[in-house]
Amino acid sequence: MQVEICANSVESAINAEKAGANRIELCSELALGGITPSYGVIKRTVEALSIPVHVLIRPRSGDFVYSDEEFEVIKEDIRFCKEIGCAGIVSGVLDKQFQIDITRTSELIALSRPLKFTFHRAFDLVKDPFQEIKKLSEIGVDLVLTSGGKSKAINGIETLEKLKAENPNISIMPGSGVGINNINTFLKEGFENIHFSGTIAINKLDENPRILFSDNSMLDDKKVWFSDISKIQDVVLRIQKS
Repeated sequence: MQVEICANSVESAINAEKAGANRIELCSELALGGITPSYGVIKRTVEALSIPVHVLIRPRSGDFVYSDEEFEVIKEDIRFCKEIGCAGIVSGVLDKQFQIDITRTSELIALSRPLKFTFHRAFDLVKDPFQEIKKLSEIGVDLVLTSGGKSKAINGIETLEKLKAENPNISIMPGSGVGINNINTFLKEGFENIHFSGTIAINKLDENPRILFSDNSMLDDKKVWFSDISKIQDVVLRIQKS
């Protein structure tokens, strides 16, 4: 089983590699479901790591139906990732009927090659995952990141098992809520890839947050989220012992 860590910063990515992760999905703003990180973050992460770096290409939060301008941004970000040595792209496009936009997704796959292409958790919004996964197989998607249509992958385990059994040409990668408490279930079912962030909140400031506005709201609080070495290492060691 390959461990992919959803890293929200250069520091998180470095922690993941130290903990024994096999691969990184680099993004920013985990609280929004992840969006494309800055060019600086991508470049520094690729320079700092020896394990493969896959980059989430999602220009904004919200739905996965994109305007022409947004689609051009996605393509420009993919070109940049290829130029600086990323190993994979994580992206995908839906249409207004909550089906996979095959034309646009196929274009992104072609542009991404020879990099690996993961269709991200937009897949969990489709109406018929068993029909849509066949489309992704036909256009050459390498991995599908999914929680089986549930908020947590462990709750969607039956769908995940069926998707894996019926589509041997695509690697189904469970993600969302994966950790030491349920990794044995995914191991037992034979999943080849697993995805989680292993984050903890770190208080980097000694003083109280500074009040910035007259209504007493704050620009930022004291907590910063990072992928934690020990959390990731616990899962990696459990996999190695299986």
